[in-house]
Amino acid sequence: MIADPASPLAAIERLPLAVAMRHDLWLYPIVEIFHIIGFVTLVGSIIVLDLRLLGLSKALPVSVLARHTLPWSIGALLLIVPTGLLMFITHAGDFISNPAFITKMSLLFCAAINAAVFHAGVFRGVAGWDSGVATPGTAKIHALLSFLIWIGVLACGRLLAYV
Repeated sequence: MIADPASPLAAIERLPLAVAMRHDLWLYPIVEIFHIIGFVTLVGSIIVLDLRLLGLSKALPVSVLARHTLPWSIGALLLIVPTGLLMFITHAGDFISNPAFITKMSLLFCAAINAAVFHAGVFRGVAGWDSGVATPGTAKIHALLSFLIWIGVLACGRLLAYV
């Protein structure tokens, strides 16, 4: 709980759902399990595309793989965001000052920027390098950054309990 009961974070922690998340034996763990399932699905679909961009499974067209993984990524986000918010409101004061949480949120922002730049940039020309041609260096850089960022996000998520 927050030391200053008048702070906005303390008000968030007093929300009935936040109180229930803290006091019900099974609610927080169930929400966390769904968050992890969503995260595994999201990161798994992204890593598969990243590995293809980095040169694995060259026979598989990038556009086909991207089209296949995108619905999984979107579905996973629809699970991750609400469950993450539920976990946040439960311990808002603890999370907001936790270096692992701050780093995780910063890395998520970086991942979103990297994906947006990739899709707005080099991916627009995917027809020219979809299969049978070397992946452009720029796409490989985005894939490597993505891979490293998501490893960092996963590590920070796990470290939340220990930092």
